[in-house]
Amino acid sequence: MVSALHIFHRLRRGLVVPLAAVALAFTGLVALSGASQAAAQGPCDIYAAGGTPCVAAHSTTRALFASYNGPLYQVQRSSDSTLQNIGVLSAGGVANAAAQDSFCAGTVCTITRVYDQTGSGNTLVYQGPGGTGGAATAASATTETVTVGGTKAYALYIKPGNSYFAYSSTGGVPTGSSPEGEYMVTSGTHVNNGCCFDYGNTEIDHKADGNGAMDAINFSTECWFGGCSGTGPWVQADLENGLFSGGSKTWNPNQVSETSQFVTAMLKNDGTTQMALQGAGAQSRSLTKLYGGSLPSGYNPMHKQGAVILGSGGDCCQTNHNASAGTFYEGAMVKGYPSDATDAAVQANIAAVGYVTGTALTPGARVSLQATTSCCTSDYLQHDTSVDKVVIAPVNSSSSTTDEADATWIVRPGLANSNCISLESANASGSYLRHYAFELYLKPNDRTSQFAADATFCPQPGNSGTGYSLQSFNYPAKYIRHHDFTAYIASNGGTNAWDTTSLWRQDTTWLAAAPWS
Repeated sequence: MVSALHIFHRLRRGLVVPLAAVALAFTGLVALSGASQAAAQGPCDIYAAGGTPCVAAHSTTRALFASYNGPLYQVQRSSDSTLQNIGVLSAGGVANAAAQDSFCAGTVCTITRVYDQTGSGNTLVYQGPGGTGGAATAASATTETVTVGGTKAYALYIKPGNSYFAYSSTGGVPTGSSPEGEYMVTSGTHVNNGCCFDYGNTEIDHKADGNGAMDAINFSTECWFGGCSGTGPWVQADLENGLFSGGSKTWNPNQVSETSQFVTAMLKNDGTTQMALQGAGAQSRSLTKLYGGSLPSGYNPMHKQGAVILGSGGDCCQTNHNASAGTFYEGAMVKGYPSDATDAAVQANIAAVGYVTGTALTPGARVSLQATTSCCTSDYLQHDTSVDKVVIAPVNSSSSTTDEADATWIVRPGLANSNCISLESANASGSYLRHYAFELYLKPNDRTSQFAADATFCPQPGNSGTGYSLQSFNYPAKYIRHHDFTAYIASNGGTNAWDTTSLWRQDTTWLAAAPWS
């Protein structure tokens, strides 16, 4: 039975559950409900629904189809040169980073290939000895950790000298003047001006074969034709023999420097008359149209060749070395010219997944804690400004800024033990999540040792196999749990109603999602 408090809390926000569900389905903003559960929808499902199916899909962080349950990438350890595929925790889910951690313990690992999730054979392999051949090397597998869907994952962190390539004559990547769309999630903080951090369509012979032989997203601070405004990095189009900020060699004044930690970059090109560039922070709910118009002179029609490049320009790296730097989290190439509505739905999906830097529950981080129980995956742990209790209730793109802030926490070193954490309210400075009589409240820090102990929680691997569980510091058998939409600390069995063993593992497991505020 739903508590009166929860009903009040939801009605106050105007978020009746069926209406919220309809809104989510309408916008395509479908998040992972937990790494161990299947995603309801991935970017490539959205593209397919829009009539522009993925022909190549790559990621080291997550499945890009709801049904995908295969390997994401391959690592090789230096100690004995053994190879290991790294898959997902479940179909449609996040990468199994623990499998990499176990395999690479005590040695150095590199990422040797990134698998094509479409099954079309466009698996990216490093351009060096033991890979496709060439002068490049494989990137380190452990340079950057991220949190995706509340779960740890690894990025493909490309430094100068690293590059990946794929070509299959039956791979289905558009050729000639066929229309095509592409996106990638990259980083605005790991960039340079070296040629050329690209993802997309490239030459099959590793040579610069003339105007229109490439159709790839470029993300860098490289100002190819001069006259650039700002410092970058920018989302540009590498069409061979130039990086285009718009429809000509003249600098496009609508360009924006994309400096977020996580950036979505998009390019679409109909092959004969028009192209578009879009970009945004990957946590943003909307895209910025950077350019939409005619192809540059001399590039219509295009002459695409149908290979795939990641991390370098097309004329690399058989005998020369890649000079660019960048980070790749996920990306896909599609057949056809995606609609703006499809692009927007893909961006909403990316934002909903919640890319977060490093381990989300580190001091100083801002985080929103998403419930994982099947009843409540649109609910977040939050305080209600009208009462001092802590509850779970829905938050989505229609929520007010106050409601978003109520569901956002700042991670602090544990008040009673710095090896653990305390959660300070993002909009009530100095007030912390604490338990009293096993129920959770938001209270100002009164500086007592009792408050410190009650407000300290120790993050543990999620009791349900994904995300995190937050163990009470002074009652270590109890974890933060939602029960009847109210928050408690609860043990797995006991005399209190909230200690019920039913759904205890799920109710005590939280995804560390991107902060709403």
